[in-house]
Parts: sequence; C-alpha cells; structure tokens
Amino acid sequence: MALACGLDFGTSNSTVGWLPGGSFQPGASALLDLEDGKATLPSVVFFNADDEQVSYGRAALLDYLEGYEGRLMRSLKSLLGTSLIDGQTEVAGRALPFKALLGQFIGEVKRRAERQAGREFGSAVFGRPVFFIDDDLEADRRAQDTLEEVARSVGFREISFQYEPIAAAFDYESQIEREELVLIADIGGGTSDFSLVRLGPGRAGRAERRDDILANGGVHIGGTDFDKYLSLASVMPLLGYGSSLRSGAAIPSSYYFNLATWHTINQAYTRKSVAQLADLVRDCSEPAKLVRLQNLIDERAGHWLAIQVEAAKIGLSGSPAFTMNLDRLAPPETLSVTREGFEAAIAQLVDSVGATVLRLFSEAGVEPDAVDTVFLTGGSSGVSLLRERIAALVPRARRVEGDLFGSIGAGLALDALRKYG
Repeated sequence: MALACGLDFGTSNSTVGWLPGGSFQPGASALLDLEDGKATLPSVVFFNADDEQVSYGRAALLDYLEGYEGRLMRSLKSLLGTSLIDGQTEVAGRALPFKALLGQFIGEVKRRAERQAGREFGSAVFGRPVFFIDDDLEADRRAQDTLEEVARSVGFREISFQYEPIAAAFDYESQIEREELVLIADIGGGTSDFSLVRLGPGRAGRAERRDDILANGGVHIGGTDFDKYLSLASVMPLLGYGSSLRSGAAIPSSYYFNLATWHTINQAYTRKSVAQLADLVRDCSEPAKLVRLQNLIDERAGHWLAIQVEAAKIGLSGSPAFTMNLDRLAPPETLSVTREGFEAAIAQLVDSVGATVLRLFSEAGVEPDAVDTVFLTGGSSGVSLLRERIAALVPRARRVEGDLFGSIGAGLALDALRKYG
C-alpha cells in the first residue's frame, strides 16, 4: 500500500488521491470517496446556529439553502496569502480565526479520507497553484507556509507540495503510450495554472522530473472571478450597482463587489456595513433597488445569489442563453443572461490568461506549434471563451479533456507514491 496520500485542497472542490495497491492500476480511480459516494467534497463549511452543528460540502450547501440560521463559508483557499488569513470572523457570537477555519475543513477532509481508506495518513503531497498571489513572491511563500502550518495542526507530519498542473500532468502521463510535449491547462476556482511538460511512458518512472518541466506559469484568475464579473454585469444592477445618490455621487461599489466575490460575501453583513447602507437608502436616486439590496443582506442571502450566478455560468458553457429564477429577491425577478454578455464581462480576464500562456512559451523557448497536446482540467475549463482562446494559441495540438475535478488529486497520489513509497 502507498504510505501517503495526495490532497487537492481546491477553491471550489477538494479531493484526496491514494494508491492502495502501491501502484497505478489502469482503469481504476485513485480518488477516495469523500461524500455520499462522490470523490469531490465542495470546499464549503456551514455553521448551523439552530442546532450548533457544523456541516461540510454538499450537506453544508443544503443546510444553508434550506434556510437554517447560521454562517456559510466558501472559497476558503482564496484567503491564503492575503491579509485576511491572520484575521478572524464571527461565528455564533464567537471569534473564529481564519486559520482555525481552514484547519476545520482540511481536518475533516483528512478524517473522511482515512475512514474510506481504513488507515491513517501521516504524510501527504498537497497541490498548490503556480502562484497563490500574483507578482508577490513573499506573499506566495507565506501562503504555502500557512497551508503547511494548517496541515500540521490537523495531524500531517510529513508534508510536501506539488504544482497542481504538474500533478495533472502525472495523471495524464499514466494514460499515454508515446512521448508528447503537453500544455497542461488547469483552470480552477481561484487560479489558472499552466505547465509545459515532456511526458511519456519512458519518463514516468523517473524519480527526478525537473528536466521534463520546460516552464510553469499561472495567474490568479479562475471560476470565482468569472462568477464575480457575470454577477456585476447582470445581477448587481438590479440591486443598485451603477446607480447614484441624489447628489450625483455614485453608490459605493464595495457592497456589490463583496456580494459578488465568494470569500468576501460575509463582509456585507457586518454591523458597520448595514448601518452605512441604511444611510444610503435615504439619500439614493433609486431607493427601490437599494431596499432590495437591504432585504437581501438582512436575509443573509448573498451565498444563495452567488449560487444562482454560478449555475448561470455553468449553463452558459453549453447553451447560448440561461434564465435565472431569482425568487428570493423582493420582488422576485426572472433574469435572462446570454453567453455573449457573459463573454463580454470576462473578456479582460481571458486576455490575461492568454497572455500568461504566451509568456510560458517565451520562457520555455518553445514555439506553440511544437505542442502535441493540450490537456484541460479544472472545473472552470468548461468556459467556452477560455477554451477557444487556449486552443487558438496551440493550433496544431490535439485537445484532451481530463477529469475536471479529479486529475490533480489522482496525479498527487502518484507523486505521493514516488516521494514516500
């Protein structure tokens, strides 16, 4: 049996990979079931104030949507490397440090994986984005150090890290029969990460793979950013975004940006924010919209709204239009969004991702036409405009779809076997 596991703590979903036979078995999944027979556990925690219980994953989202009083926390990984990680939030009238919150979730992932595997995991390879934070190496180092600190606090004794796109590369390599130059495109909830790697059966057994990795690159743009800009472009104007005070000054955008960003939604519920909003309602030019915003905040329905936006984003990946049923707004609203409008909202983000890929080729000294395969993984790789942009940059490459949520965890399991036996 493999001694260690691979843990993919994702912005939106988390997985654990393990090779019980001590080697890769073709056709077999390396992922452990973490919730109701599923390998993914949404990275969500709900503190239920009604019965003082904590729920995780899909169960947490269900508790929240069923209307239990409490606090929902999502996109926890986005806190790493930011100043928020050293702060705290209020849960059931008590202060909870954000590091402790991460520890609760990662500890729960560890317990579920161990229960499924029937053994303890004291060693693990954790996935990490190429950059937790863009253009700030010190913040990036702090982010990894914090994740290691949290992992040790829940019982992992030996910890190493692997870039998430490299882990996905190892998973893809286990499936191929000839050598290829591969662009790994991992479009996750919080980051878009890329690696240019030489892969093949003859290279797979090597303990040292540094020479096979031609370049790594990434940018702090992912699915939660696409949600944010779709929300700002389509939903937030219903709540007063873009409107003005009677003086002509613009309504502060902070309310809307907080509600449109998964890991800052709870900041809209602070006493200070609520009091300031009450003052704005009395002095705005479109009070009905601000009252609707007030009602949403009073009901703490920000995560519900974000879930509707996320569903629209996913729907637009397969359809040119999507209808959102915003029945918890007062008054209720039906809102149609189009792929064209969504793509206009995220165009600047996609441009940044494309520029990141071009820098990768420049750093590697490789022409895009030399790439044999582009391997797409990550839950946000289904966004049509982004897929088209990446495909256009490597026109001769064939496109391979990985397991959107499982390739990284499976690859981390392979890396854990190599590193720990």
